[in-house]
Amino acid sequence: MRSAESIREIIEAGLGKVSCDLRLENIRLVNVFSSEVYPSVIHIKDGRIVSVDPDVRLPSRRVVDGQGCYALPGLIDTHVHFESTMLAPEAVAEVIVPHGTTTMCVDLMEIANVAGVAGLKALLQSRHRLPYRILIEVSSRVPTAPGLETTGAVLGAAEVMEIMAWEESVSLGELDPSKILFPKDEYLHKIADTLARRKIVNGHAIGRLGQELNVYASAGISDDHECVEVEELLARLRVGIKVLVREGSTERNLDRLLSGVLERGLPFDNLMFCTDDKHATEIREEGHINYNVNRAMALGVPPMEALKMATLHAARHFRLEDELGSLTPGRLADIILSRELTDIRPEVVYFEGREVARQGRLLEPCPVGPYPDWMKKTFMRETPVTAASFAAPSRSTAGVNSRVRVIGLIPEQIINTCEEAELAVRNGETGPEIAAAPERDILKLAVVERYGKNGNVGVGFVRGFGLKAGALAYSMSHDHHNIVCVGVDEADMAVAVNRIFAMQGGLTVARAGRIEAEMRLPLGGLMSEGDAESVMAELDVMNAAAAALGCPLPAPFMTLSFISLPTVPELGLTDMGLVDVLEHKLIPVESR
Repeated sequence: MRSAESIREIIEAGLGKVSCDLRLENIRLVNVFSSEVYPSVIHIKDGRIVSVDPDVRLPSRRVVDGQGCYALPGLIDTHVHFESTMLAPEAVAEVIVPHGTTTMCVDLMEIANVAGVAGLKALLQSRHRLPYRILIEVSSRVPTAPGLETTGAVLGAAEVMEIMAWEESVSLGELDPSKILFPKDEYLHKIADTLARRKIVNGHAIGRLGQELNVYASAGISDDHECVEVEELLARLRVGIKVLVREGSTERNLDRLLSGVLERGLPFDNLMFCTDDKHATEIREEGHINYNVNRAMALGVPPMEALKMATLHAARHFRLEDELGSLTPGRLADIILSRELTDIRPEVVYFEGREVARQGRLLEPCPVGPYPDWMKKTFMRETPVTAASFAAPSRSTAGVNSRVRVIGLIPEQIINTCEEAELAVRNGETGPEIAAAPERDILKLAVVERYGKNGNVGVGFVRGFGLKAGALAYSMSHDHHNIVCVGVDEADMAVAVNRIFAMQGGLTVARAGRIEAEMRLPLGGLMSEGDAESVMAELDVMNAAAAALGCPLPAPFMTLSFISLPTVPELGLTDMGLVDVLEHKLIPVESR
């Protein structure tokens, strides 16, 4: 917040009456307001830009030679769940800031589903010492699918409005169409209260077109990050919904969308970038939002337009262009120095006028925690699961086949298809049950309730994991965050799940009745207390262990975390059973 006194300081610095804190000389300013690039000088005082006049030299305590680098605004991720990085907010800094991301618009629905408002407050306790900015997209749907899943907490209208009043809160987090097309007063009140504050409502309109999309937009939805095809992107622009072009670990949408935008000659004004969910290993290998910008330019997007998508467009969308998104007077001094404009690899990153990263590394460590003990004890179950817990009961008799719905994975996407397959029925401990068919890559998928509320185990089938033996399990199962498990062998599935309960959260790989690899995520079962390097090394081990079981997926645990999601078409799986996402209802595994 700017005070009268802070504004006076900036004015007096610009008039030369007091010294600036920093002068950046010998830079090529990339001005996203005027779409120009020109030699200039940037003066900074109290974390804000005082002047960008190339002909002015104001008194300054420190002068830095930019060595002819391009000076770019800090990059903005418009929608992210950073719990999916498996890193605490402090450790996230290690991987995103050196790539030039200085603002993260974060929907904390993952920890909110586990631990409610208390979890949000605990996770945000470090925000004032971070070398990047957290803006909050207030979680609108905790739980995501009421009546179709079990969660650890609930955020009602009162809790949402409490969080919306926080200084960092900029929007109502992603709201899926089921809350509007099947109107529920609670969500309509959340929307109305948000709009009354002149804040925006984030969308999640996956799979919706035509009049359904018009109805959805009419409720006040401002954006959508779920476009896969350019036709979906265009449909959203036509109804006034801006598009956040997503490039995460399992949601690779950028190439197809921006290639389509270029082919059709569509404008870039209402397009932005987000990662949504991206593992730290992929950020390490590719980059963060700078990867999105660089890839867009490689596809043919003009450099200035690609950069605006990551800066000015994002700031304007969240009604923060007076603070962020450009290197202009009065704005916060988030600055990237890059030797190239068409391949942004920051030499230096400044956050609010302070140098925080140089040549790919943070200049100062940002230690994790401490976090409260209760946040590390969120798994409860009276009795262990067994192989029998993963039975899929059949209405048929043993020895015949049953027609079964199967979740079909789509490579590099979180959407899936509803397939059908004939599967054998065998005699189980409690009666006829459906057997998986690993030889056809049709495996058991299960979600195990973790909060000690009912002990539910939802069982279904999935195609696409490619496992030849064993099982994988993970305690981040969007968005309820029960334990999700896929496996060839039910006994190995039980071993994998029970170990996660014992660890109080994490990832496991089991084979032949024992744990082959494990990774602890004690913070709500979602995040590690380790630094980024150690977490990335652990995840490399887990991915290698999954590959050793035959899994060909580049990010198997990220895929596993999404496959049960009850709001992403066509099918989801929760602890309560199989979900028809578009109809928003539970359906039987057997199709007839």
